[in-house]
Amino acid sequence: MKQWPNTIAVLEGHINSVTSVRFSPNGKRIASGSWDNTVRIWDAESGGSLQEPLEGHTYYVHTVAFSPDGKKIVSGSDDNTVRIWDAETGAALREPLEGHTNSVTSVTFSPDGKRIVSGSSDNTMCIWDAETGAVLRKPLKRHTNSITSVAFSPDGKRIVSGSWDKTVCIWDAETGAALGQPLKCHTDWVTSVAFSPDGKKIVSGSDDNTICIWDAKTRAVLRKPLKGHTNSITSVAFSPDGKRIVSGAWDKTVRIWDAQSGHALGEPLKGHADWVTSVIFSPDGKQIVSGSDDNTVRIWDAETKATCREPLEGHNSSITFVTFSSDGKRIVSHSNDNTVCIWDAETGAALGNTIKWHTSLIMSVAVSPDGMRIVSGSKDNTVYIWDAETGAALRGPLWRHGNWVTSVAFSPDGKKIVSGSADNDVRIWDANSGAHRKLLRGHTNLVTSVAFSPDGKRIVSGSNDNTVRIWDAESGAVLRKPLKGHTNSIMSVAFSPDGKKIVSGSKDNTVRIWDAETGAALREPLEGHTNSITSVAFSPNGKRIVSGSDDNTVHIWDAETGAALGEPLEGHTSSVTSVAFSPDCKRIVSGSNDNTVRIWTAETGAALWEPLEGRSILPSSLPNVGFFSMHIFSIDSFPTLVSSPEVLFCTCTLENPQWLGLLYSLRTPLVAPCAS
Repeated sequence: MKQWPNTIAVLEGHINSVTSVRFSPNGKRIASGSWDNTVRIWDAESGGSLQEPLEGHTYYVHTVAFSPDGKKIVSGSDDNTVRIWDAETGAALREPLEGHTNSVTSVTFSPDGKRIVSGSSDNTMCIWDAETGAVLRKPLKRHTNSITSVAFSPDGKRIVSGSWDKTVCIWDAETGAALGQPLKCHTDWVTSVAFSPDGKKIVSGSDDNTICIWDAKTRAVLRKPLKGHTNSITSVAFSPDGKRIVSGAWDKTVRIWDAQSGHALGEPLKGHADWVTSVIFSPDGKQIVSGSDDNTVRIWDAETKATCREPLEGHNSSITFVTFSSDGKRIVSHSNDNTVCIWDAETGAALGNTIKWHTSLIMSVAVSPDGMRIVSGSKDNTVYIWDAETGAALRGPLWRHGNWVTSVAFSPDGKKIVSGSADNDVRIWDANSGAHRKLLRGHTNLVTSVAFSPDGKRIVSGSNDNTVRIWDAESGAVLRKPLKGHTNSIMSVAFSPDGKKIVSGSKDNTVRIWDAETGAALREPLEGHTNSITSVAFSPNGKRIVSGSDDNTVHIWDAETGAALGEPLEGHTSSVTSVAFSPDCKRIVSGSNDNTVRIWTAETGAALWEPLEGRSILPSSLPNVGFFSMHIFSIDSFPTLVSSPEVLFCTCTLENPQWLGLLYSLRTPLVAPCAS
């Protein structure tokens, strides 16, 4: 028997079952729908999430599809509506399409992109104008039970539908008339249907565990049902050349079949830990993507028989922050697998154990300058202050924020704490008593990043309202008008070591440098990245700036002139999420969604060695939470904490207080030791 290849990648971010997956027409993106009520768009090459989840549906998303030009996505939901999204920006293009009286179970575009057909548990199909959202004709009625799947023929003249009434129906797409009698072969619900690329065949999958192939013109069954799955089939699709069929099933497997003979090609593709709910070929036929009730999307190599890399290397998910210790001998990295590793810059060794606290995900942590206390902000809307040695809660929960606490930082003297929140507010707390001192109100959207100035007299904050604000840390007053210039969300802010400049990175793909005293932009935006800036940092001597981006590169800039210093540092295969200079300014460390940490020579940009890889730990579902703020703190015995409700401690004892800058993006409540 042929041995089919293993998984290429696992795409994690949904927090409930993935119900539908589709490739974009050019094969570069993947759309997925989930019972977490969202639609997500992924990079098919790297597996990285391309933007925030598409939110709008108020109940389970059952089905998604790209338009033929790849510019739109359509989704159907248990909220009885159809939604159309801009595939580039994720914006809803119009109000939801309403007309069905029960769950929308299947949607697709016509080949010319001008129409959308939707099937529903109300037993009907609707055809919509894809531009205006108008219903083009009365609902199509023929099935006597819920419609589970719909598809246009390649020429757009016919529609095929499958239903819980165990039948397949073919319709005239122009008039809505049923063409002939329902097709009967299955002995249980029909769950999925598709036309072959030439429009001559139809494939259907069923709860009877079989696949049927039909002649689309004569409506005859071409061969005996295809058997092999041991549980209900949930999804079927033809390859682009029409020679193969892929199927997914409740038996947790994906199977590939010869469309002419009906023979199974190779062994089942195994890897999902729960029901496979959706499968599709890439446009070039070389890959298969599958979605599952295990909350993941997997990409499989459907073409070669070479062994593919394991989906997760080293860290078991995206690297969200990295930094050097002050002596340059250690590196700290955190990943979406909810582990923090402290690496020997030579050997990569790490230590760890766990404790518990917040009742929901921790989104940001910082250590006091003396290393004795830890502050954490969480999705449970609270701030806690902890004993760094024992893990005991010293103060908290500190209640004031009305939404997630997204970013926290200690003042340089350790007497104050600043927190930013999804409630748009910044707050100042007494670090000893936990008392709330000041409310800093002015941002009109989620605060993503906060930091104290080196003298502790000012606070800088960045927000999804596209502005940077500077505050008086004593009075809480805004020191000047918002710093405007970015045209999209601010994702990272930092003061220069002398406190005279502020650097900000944005989703508008630019880095900006500001006068921290006047708020004036010191020069034109630093352009070079081709995607969102995720992390920015000054070098310890203040002469250079490093930036990381969703374009997978690291850039180094002259902090005085804004000029790019050398070519972009290339090597990461997915978004760079965190960057930092070594204390001697000679090296740069970067973390990425490709699950690796890389070290570069700051002078030449050369990679010093192969990417650092840690120990794989399989996570649970990963809700997508954006990364947040840069914090600098001094530590003696270094405990760092991540995740929630469990937190991982990694400790290395240093003779003198050390400085570390950490960029946190904390997600899943799973932890495990980085090393034995």
